[in-house]
Amino acid sequence: MKLKIDKSFCVGNARCAAVSSELFPLDEEGYIAVEEIDVPAGMEELARRGARACPERIIEVADGGE
Repeated sequence: MKLKIDKSFCVGNARCAAVSSELFPLDEEGYIAVEEIDVPAGMEELARRGARACPERIIEVADGGE
């Protein structure tokens, strides 16, 4: 599973990082620090929860056929 993030629309709510700071790293200003995340096995549900937590809906879940 991959997550694709449109960083340009991040407003720094950090709700994704509140779900999992390991999956959703923030930069020093509190915005999402990455544009793509390869989700480790076993963390798929956390990834989905983090994506749903984003009020701007900038995190796209690409299941890759899973």
